[in-house]
Amino acid sequence: MPRTGLALSLLGLLGFALGGCMQATLAPTSNASLSPRDRELLAHPPYAQAAIPETFRRHIVDYTRREQPGTILVDTNSKYLYYVLPGGKAVRYGVTVGEEAQAWSGVATVGKVAEWPDWIPTAEIQARLGPYPKRVAGGPANPLGARALYLYEGNKDTLYRIHGTNQPE
Repeated sequence: MPRTGLALSLLGLLGFALGGCMQATLAPTSNASLSPRDRELLAHPPYAQAAIPETFRRHIVDYTRREQPGTILVDTNSKYLYYVLPGGKAVRYGVTVGEEAQAWSGVATVGKVAEWPDWIPTAEIQARLGPYPKRVAGGPANPLGARALYLYEGNKDTLYRIHGTNQPE
């Protein structure tokens, strides 16, 4: 899992540049990194299993751009997240990008990493998707999933998150 302080490049306009330079190899997922708490919370999920299309599953890909290993790049146009590895490789994940995040591009750092984070829906989310409780406790019914990376510009929380989901559909 990425550590606090890793550089994070969010460059939404790179879809055309990244599209042709990646060759994918399927990287099988593993349950080895699941903690006992993860296993307990995910034992009886309150949602239906969803089939994720192959193209959006985790892949190891060739990566020819200049970002340093440890960098995370979100390509909002192509709906992929790249975690840059050494040796010209990256782990590529399919993602969805919230409407607000599509309008933002820039560089941020991971200021906080949370395991089974609580979710506090903003007023805008309440208006658009709600009603939700003011706080949704971390767990299998929480849409943030098991982990969240909190993005900061300097010492200021951007309110943007990179997070999993328990509802991949």
